[in-house]
This record gives sequence, C-alpha cells and structure tokens, in this order.
Amino acid sequence: MVQPQTFVLTGKERFLASDAIVVSKTDPGGRITYANRTFLDIAGYRENDVLGRPHNILRHPDMPRAVFKLLWDTIQDGSEIFAYVINRAKNGDHYWVFAHVTPTFGADNTIIGFHSSRRAPIRKAVQTVTEVYRELKQEESKFGNPKDAAAAGLDMLNRKFIGAGGTYEDLVFSL
Repeated sequence: MVQPQTFVLTGKERFLASDAIVVSKTDPGGRITYANRTFLDIAGYRENDVLGRPHNILRHPDMPRAVFKLLWDTIQDGSEIFAYVINRAKNGDHYWVFAHVTPTFGADNTIIGFHSSRRAPIRKAVQTVTEVYRELKQEESKFGNPKDAAAAGLDMLNRKFIGAGGTYEDLVFSL
C-alpha cells in the first residue's frame, strides 16, 4: 500500500499515446477495484499500490473542486459525464485526460460502482480548459470551506463559462 505522503509537483507533463485507453473501476465510495496496465504506467503506480485506495490519490491540485463536485453529483445520480481532468502521477508529474465516467448498476438497478475510460485529450482543448480551471481555482481560493469553494466554483462555471441553458458537457464538446 502507498503510505500517505506529501507530493511534490515536478511540472513535467506525461502524454498518453493517441490510441491508449486508461481504465479504472471503483466501488460506490470511489475506492479503486480495477486499474488497467495503461493506468498503472501513466500514473506510475503498481497494482497493489492502488487497489482499495481512493481514486483521488491521482488528484492534481490544479483541478477545481467544482468539476469534481459536478462529476460526482452526476454519476451518483446515475448519469454519465465527460470531463477534461488533470491528474498527478505518483512521482509528481502530471497528465491530462479526456474522461468518460459512468455508474455501474447491479441487478436491482442500484449503483454498485463506477467505470472510467480516459483517452488523450485534444491539445487545443487542454489550453482552453487550463485557463478555465485556473479561473475556477482562483474563485475557489476565496473560500476556506471546501464545500463553499466547490459551490462558488460551480456557480462561476455555470455563470461565466457555460451560459444560460448550457451544461458542462456542452462546454467540453465545444472545445
């Protein structure tokens, strides 16, 4: 098991091959139950380092709380979501992915876990998303409470970047 530690960011970006697919599955609480070889390679972990661990071991500090709140709210509601995500590798490198996250349903139609497939993102979209996420993080930094920060970031996302009647996915697919 990976022991809790302070991560140092290297500033070095890792890149997925255009045909690579990063796959992971989690239980309903977000603990990893499966990670494919591509996941392990890009993130720099061994399988026994990640199984049973919260998926947020990959969370990069540049990722806005608002986007994760939107992601979790969406999949826990039983819907799928597409999102641009910056992750942190074990050694502090970072990598961008275009993620598709879906709930997994049991025979009784209850959510028994989540499945995420990630691909290499469109580089031009990463440039745009980086700026959007920077502004969201700046807004979130005004709040000491993580829930308040996520709510403020989500409000800004809806107000400034999505517009009336739009969705986060509309923004994502417009890039």
